[in-house]
Amino acid sequence: METPQIIKGGKYSDDRGNLFFNNNFNASQIKRIYYIENADTKFVRGWTGHKIEQRWLSASQGSFTIRLIKIDHWEKPSENLPILKFELNSGQLDVLHIPKGYVSAIQSREEKSRLLVMADYFLGEIADDYRFPIDYFENFK
Repeated sequence: METPQIIKGGKYSDDRGNLFFNNNFNASQIKRIYYIENADTKFVRGWTGHKIEQRWLSASQGSFTIRLIKIDHWEKPSENLPILKFELNSGQLDVLHIPKGYVSAIQSREEKSRLLVMADYFLGEIADDYRFPIDYFENFK
């Protein structure tokens, strides 16, 4: 079973400017991309997950806290499952891989942050969208 992991990117700087790279990220499975921009830093977008679809996330502007939970039973998951926490920032081109079977909660850490989301299925290709109230697993106040 796969677990979420950060695929480390990097940054090269010289007198011409900056080059952000991720030479370890294989994008061959990507079929769709989009951006998320939360309304403000207090808003938490979640809990949304996928049994089948996997996602890759990268902060293109600002920074984010990403919380992930591996779901045990999709119809009525346990409320006290372990929460994994990841930090992404646009200072280098890190990519967080979220395998199938996880729900996520996404929070901007800076105003005007932008998160690139990549998925391995086209929109509408499969019915695989599961949503739970934001306070179902963790109390965000």
